[in-house]
Amino acid sequence: MNLSQFLTCSAMALAVATAVQSQEFAADVPQNVLTPDSVETETLGTLEFFDGMPSADTVEKVFDNLDLMRATTAFLDGMKIASLRGMFQGYENVGAKPNDVVITETLMDARSIWLTPNTTTIYIGSNVDISDGPVVIDVPAGLLGLLDDAAFDYVADIGVLGADKGKGGKYLLLHNDDETPVPDGYFELRTKTYEHWLLLRRSPNADGSTEGPVSEIKAGLNVYPLADAANPPNETFINVSGVQYNTVHANNEDFFEEIHVALENNPEDAFAPEILGTFASIGLKKGQPFEPDARMQGIMKEAAAIANATARAITYASRDPGVFFYEDRQWNSPFQRQSYQFLENSARILDDRTYFFYMATGITPAMTSPPVGSGSVYAMTARDVNGEYLDGSKTYKVTLPAPVPAKNFWSFMLYSGQTRSILETDQKSGGIDSNREGIKANNDGSYTIYVGPEAPEGWENNWAQTMPGKSFNVMMRLYGPLEPWFDKSWRPGDFELIE
Repeated sequence: MNLSQFLTCSAMALAVATAVQSQEFAADVPQNVLTPDSVETETLGTLEFFDGMPSADTVEKVFDNLDLMRATTAFLDGMKIASLRGMFQGYENVGAKPNDVVITETLMDARSIWLTPNTTTIYIGSNVDISDGPVVIDVPAGLLGLLDDAAFDYVADIGVLGADKGKGGKYLLLHNDDETPVPDGYFELRTKTYEHWLLLRRSPNADGSTEGPVSEIKAGLNVYPLADAANPPNETFINVSGVQYNTVHANNEDFFEEIHVALENNPEDAFAPEILGTFASIGLKKGQPFEPDARMQGIMKEAAAIANATARAITYASRDPGVFFYEDRQWNSPFQRQSYQFLENSARILDDRTYFFYMATGITPAMTSPPVGSGSVYAMTARDVNGEYLDGSKTYKVTLPAPVPAKNFWSFMLYSGQTRSILETDQKSGGIDSNREGIKANNDGSYTIYVGPEAPEGWENNWAQTMPGKSFNVMMRLYGPLEPWFDKSWRPGDFELIE
């Protein structure tokens, strides 16, 4: 408190004391309860009051600030809702209706914008919509996948880790309030929303071909209303390999339009009361048009810019040592606390949640700590050994000590710092993995991988391409991770700049 403020507060206290001397019921008011007639703030400047009553100018300032805070919170806390809405919008843009299936028949490449996909897996997706009643998800054997609701909350694993144990079967998805009798022979799933993301995966054949697995998927997968169970319709499949379309939510004020669509497409109580309250406070309500006035449009534009920058700082420049796997490495993950709900000691780790949903997609308990030798684990970095951002104009090397603790295989995928999708280069793979033909180990069994605009001579098969002028980050995946990964006795190297 400066001298002027001190004198102001002292004068106020004296005035109050003088005024109440003659009052029979006089309180001994603590100094920290009083609001001076003039308060200086760093953020809003001078705030003025008449005996605690805010002036018209102060009221305008604080409400603008409140709307900005709530719109910023709506972006950060509502990101997972917008993210899934972005996925569904992407499906709609390629002609997929609810319960249709999109599939990457010849795998993924950078033409399609997804959050952190790989280029070694056949992806199968659908917006499973139960707004008209229960829906059957009939899955063939051999798939691995999940079902998340419109709030991007986990509903169930499907396939190998699901109730069918990879043998295939019929799942029946019903709303929590639906009283439809569940026939025998179905795996029952209950949910609070109407829209759901079904994400399934299958590996290609050992030789890399996909034709056989895709044929089996098409022959066995079907998503249809329970009302049609006696005569199921043929499933509609849409091949999105090589298709230019976007599934990532907006990073500007269009974000709030995406939230409005999600609210309209789902039950009133599909989302948590707190986030619904935040949305409502800025004019986002189910059943009501979203028509912000010029003032709110400006505030939402500002809020989106601030929230987007915040999400990027949390993702690429974390201040939390708890996300790093090792004290002396750059590798990190929002799942370090081993909770798919982003909980630690009953507290929601908000930055972990923001990090995950800004960078990645698809939530299941299996992503946090799969059984040894099964599933996959993930580690990300956007920085080199010196803590500098990875730069597509430079060449780096990274070494994986021997033996790499992956029962099946390991991979590096390179993602754009802008889109968080596959880095756009002349390489369809967007990265490198241990199954690449011609990849070579060092004499001690370790692997050295190079990333940069051009391959170092003699290391072409150990190289992934980057682009000058473009940032990128790297996700390392271990498929079938072994014990040295979990006990951290194995440590991957950091990216080292090659001058």
